[in-house]
Amino acid sequence: MNSFGWKFDSSYARLPQLLYTLLDPTPVRLPKLVRFNSDLAEKLGLDPEALNSETGTEILAGNRIPAGTEPLAQAYAGHQFGHFTMLGDGRAILIGEQLTPSGKRFDLQLKGSGRTPYSRGGDGRAALGPMLREYLISEAMHALGVPTTRSLAVVSTGEPVYRETALPGAILTRVASSHLRVGTFQFAYSRGSDEDLKQLTDYAIARHDPDLAGSGRPYYDFLQSVMNRQASLIAKWQSIGFIHGVMNTDNMAISGETIDYGPCAFMDTYDPATVFSSIDTQGRYAYGNQPYIAAWNLARFAETLMPLLDSDEEKAFSLAQEAISGFSAQYRRHFLDAMSAKLGLFNNEPEDEGLIEALLEIMHKHHADYTNTFLALTFNRAEVKGLFEETDFQQWQKRWQERLQRQPQSDTEVQERMKRANPAVIPRNHRVEAALEAAVNFGDFGVLDRLSAVLAKPYAHTPDQAAYAAPPPQSATPYRTFCGT
Repeated sequence: MNSFGWKFDSSYARLPQLLYTLLDPTPVRLPKLVRFNSDLAEKLGLDPEALNSETGTEILAGNRIPAGTEPLAQAYAGHQFGHFTMLGDGRAILIGEQLTPSGKRFDLQLKGSGRTPYSRGGDGRAALGPMLREYLISEAMHALGVPTTRSLAVVSTGEPVYRETALPGAILTRVASSHLRVGTFQFAYSRGSDEDLKQLTDYAIARHDPDLAGSGRPYYDFLQSVMNRQASLIAKWQSIGFIHGVMNTDNMAISGETIDYGPCAFMDTYDPATVFSSIDTQGRYAYGNQPYIAAWNLARFAETLMPLLDSDEEKAFSLAQEAISGFSAQYRRHFLDAMSAKLGLFNNEPEDEGLIEALLEIMHKHHADYTNTFLALTFNRAEVKGLFEETDFQQWQKRWQERLQRQPQSDTEVQERMKRANPAVIPRNHRVEAALEAAVNFGDFGVLDRLSAVLAKPYAHTPDQAAYAAPPPQSATPYRTFCGT
């Protein structure tokens, strides 16, 4: 099967065995390739034509295992809505790590590939709708410039999965810089020895922060590096109105990539309290809470590294606390940079944070559409209903124009900067649901194809995107998402 372009390694299988279980995927009856990412395949050094074949489909379904791989399910723990529990890949198998022509390493994981020792009574399978959803949203996030796991393929299994009703089954091939999570370290810290934890951390440093190899304090610097990646990631989420929905520690990747798209959604009307997940009844993971939850999760991560930070427990605690205390400033810097770009600001002034916060408060007060407000400002179009006519917004707009005049860039340069920061389209929730319904219930993938094509170039600002930029129609029923099953 080398003709597919495989160049596999299984470095994770060389870690302490408590971190994984060697296991092959469970074969499926009638695999059919329904989604395939040719561009991503090429970037991985794979042959798209070979993979987009009957034999290729067998591989992407887990029915055939490429030579030289050691498939495994990863063990990890996690704080789920604040409660600690032991977890693991309950329905996913890491096939191996593809080494790309540029020398990069990416995990290839089959999600929905059968039971594992960590399934906790589950069937280890996945439904077609949620797998198509992850494919669509993860690729849209990539196009938006947000670090994310990506999707190589979706294969329907020809077998039903049983939830509240019988649903068509599917397997997603997920690609990630790694599947190392905060929860991976929590597992090693809770169940393993200090040596196990050290091996895992050294592995993570070699994989994600190789420049730290010569550091005098590599574990402290690694903590700082992970924090900075998370600060940057969450700032990007906030800047596009993305709500992850389930920011448990097992869904927080060390790489700084967005991972797990179960109950995620995009905010239409700006409101920091926005929450879509049906199980988040207390709003723990609401839009406005995401930076605080990231800090809380990172504090749990810092706790796991304490045995490596210093042999003296008090000194280790002090170092961990020192690092975590800097997260807020890191996040605010990234958020200010992202939001300044959305307003066309090229330099920093002390009042900029207040200018941004004032706009958000006005948008909240007048129930303005988040994405379209910034689009209207980009193109100087007073088209956000109920906002541009308001006195407080007009006063803010005057203040913003005065701020723009204090920088040397031309109006054209300002607009170009805003166009690169303000997407013309996002995966509007009602559009996503319509595409998934057509594909799953009626076998019509045309709606999904058209939506995917538009979302692939969110900063193009072309006329054909206008229809996809419209907010959803008014509804008495709030939009709800559910953990992907």
